Amino acid sequence: MEDRVERIRQILQAHNYKMTPQREATVRVLLEHEDRHLSAEEIFLLLKERVPDIGLATVYRTLELLSDLEIVYKVNFGDGVTRYDFRKEGMARHHHHLQCIRCGKVEEIHENLLADVEKLVEERYGFKVLDHRLTFLGICRECQEREEREKAAKEGAGSGTSEAASSRERGER
Repeated sequence: MEDRVERIRQILQAHNYKMTPQREATVRVLLEHEDRHLSAEEIFLLLKERVPDIGLATVYRTLELLSDLEIVYKVNFGDGVTRYDFRKEGMARHHHHLQCIRCGKVEEIHENLLADVEKLVEERYGFKVLDHRLTFLGICRECQEREEREKAAKEGAGSGTSEAASSRERGER
């Protein structure tokens, strides 16, 4: 983590910004929870434990600066909440997401799946693609497995009930 904090410090300095204690604390919270895609409010609540006098406006300004410098990306998963996601080191482009519509879990894909599509857009429409965002909505493996278990359990319970009902209808005991 220290190496990443230092690289971010260098990016800030290269753009004539300082790594203030508030900015550093924000970066550390983002790094510690990198897999969670936190909102500004969630980051603020985590920061309040460490930096009690930090304000929400400071968190928003820091996130905006980190976004402007392309250290983090703003992402929205369709719920109206802006979340923040670190740009993966060594990747020229943004990564993609898989979002489960059942449990809300978000997984990341670290491959550029749209290279051919970008090329087609540039050639056909004369549009220079700088970046793209892609979120696949669906049902994650865990939710699919849980739904299958629940379905099997219902069918298992239902078959016993329907056998009892059938025997009652036939007058059996």
